[in-house]
Amino acid sequence: MKAVLDACVLFPTVLREILLGVAARGLYQPVWSDRILREWVRATAKLGPEAAMEAEAQATLARLAFTSAMQREQPNIEARLYLPDPNDIHVLAVAISAHADAIITFNAADFPRPVLADEGLVRLDPDQLLCQIHAHHPGEVAQVVTNVHATAERMLGEVIPLKSLMKRAQLRRLGKALDPSPGV
Repeated sequence: MKAVLDACVLFPTVLREILLGVAARGLYQPVWSDRILREWVRATAKLGPEAAMEAEAQATLARLAFTSAMQREQPNIEARLYLPDPNDIHVLAVAISAHADAIITFNAADFPRPVLADEGLVRLDPDQLLCQIHAHHPGEVAQVVTNVHATAERMLGEVIPLKSLMKRAQLRRLGKALDPSPGV
């Protein structure tokens, strides 16, 4: 599966690390444009200058790790498109030019399913994407999540229940699939 990652799913660190970790294992192919990565960095900058520098470094690492993910902006395609939020047209144009299968976003209202279907695309939130991949590759997805979980605990210096981490990353269904015990 080839999927465009909207800037809103790159902003939360844990979510981004899981998405990119799963992609690094070859379980789907991420797609983005320079504009999408700049939007992610700009959103992160609201947290302060250190966060902006970290996001810029992470964006550079993502560019290097996934060289085939980068798509040029497509003004000719953008000119024929309409979305409720004109600022999101570039995301749809990148998906079309990359022959992607899906756009991964939390912004459901900005990417109406009928418009995407006309272009041969679907909209998924990150939880949907990762649950679909987990259904076919449970061990690999679980290992990525385990690694990200361990890194988060190490960085924070405290134990974080998996379900709590997944809830904060807006991956409730995946969290439940990985840790079906009751709680959080």
